Amino acid sequence: MKPILEIADLKDLARRRVPKLFFDYADSGSYTEGTYRANESDFARIKLRQRVLVDMSDRTLETTMIGEKVRMPVALAPTGLTGMQHADGEMLAAKAAEEFGVPFTLSTMSICSIEDVASVTKRPFWFQLYVMRDREFVKNLIERARAAGCSALVLTADLQLLGQRHKDIRNNLSAPPKLTPKHLCQMAMRPRWCWNMLKTDRRTFRNIQGHAKNVSDLASLGAWTAEQFDPKLSWKDVEWIKKQWGGKLIIKGTLDVEDAKMAARTGADAIVVSNHGGRQLDGAHSSIAMLPRIVDAVGHRIEVHMDGGIRSGQDVLKAIALGAKGTYIGRPFLYGLGAMGEQGVTKALEIIRKEMDVTMALCGKRQLADVDKSIIAENPF
Repeated sequence: MKPILEIADLKDLARRRVPKLFFDYADSGSYTEGTYRANESDFARIKLRQRVLVDMSDRTLETTMIGEKVRMPVALAPTGLTGMQHADGEMLAAKAAEEFGVPFTLSTMSICSIEDVASVTKRPFWFQLYVMRDREFVKNLIERARAAGCSALVLTADLQLLGQRHKDIRNNLSAPPKLTPKHLCQMAMRPRWCWNMLKTDRRTFRNIQGHAKNVSDLASLGAWTAEQFDPKLSWKDVEWIKKQWGGKLIIKGTLDVEDAKMAARTGADAIVVSNHGGRQLDGAHSSIAMLPRIVDAVGHRIEVHMDGGIRSGQDVLKAIALGAKGTYIGRPFLYGLGAMGEQGVTKALEIIRKEMDVTMALCGKRQLADVDKSIIAENPF
């Protein structure tokens, strides 16, 4: 096996080890995937200032996100079907994040449940909430997250309707996968993945099945999920969610200055500049392109984070320089998970940390707190 030196190496290995329908799920955007591609390519347009003959010793990337100390300003983003990239995926990723010293965010649409993740972690993790039509189920999710000791609730605001992802439709995606000849062939070509899956009973949406009303088997789960995302979700619902939760709240999915101002008025602790990894509105701006505008508008009122397109530690540093107080990685840790399980998630974090540290030093900075727009040579936005 060739050396794992960058996130792209983990992606290549995951492609060879994860069945196509699940790798494609992680590695796709909506419609033409234009925004998905822009999330990555727009980072490359930002140029850095190289500085020399400055003291580069005693560097640190430590900081805080919503008041929580982190080893670097990176959290693992909430990603659906993580446990289909590798058996018990959410549990393995949460353990890796905890050991590394960064936050882990569990998705509502996870394969491992809130309780599963709590059973293998010692420190609080974050929980991402999708607001469903069934408000009793939503209240129950919030109560379960509180009982598990979650230290923040991440409310996703940009998924009232699903953007169409052509690959998922063509692959006939489901969890667990339908045992069609095509899917059986894909899985047979990934024996390591199959062996690990055979050793676990976590193969469906365990936050939902057995918890939502009348959802006790795969057929009822599919019907319930298809009709539950709430198109009526609005800003007034945030107040209800905030009251139900009572703890730190992060609003994820802000990509417009006016929406950022609305989010700041809710009293949330942070917002995440995000286009859902290019999986919702195709043709929207990249997250990094919108970050400086949103920071200028509300950064003095609310903590601003961002996600989308981060594939290196250098990308993280650029986001921090443009005003983000924290970032989230989704695909990089999923590639690591699919490639090498828990060890792969740790490897992804190590790659990002090393790249970020070296880049910061070569830009003439020793402490993350000193990183600002002064390290940017050219900002195309």
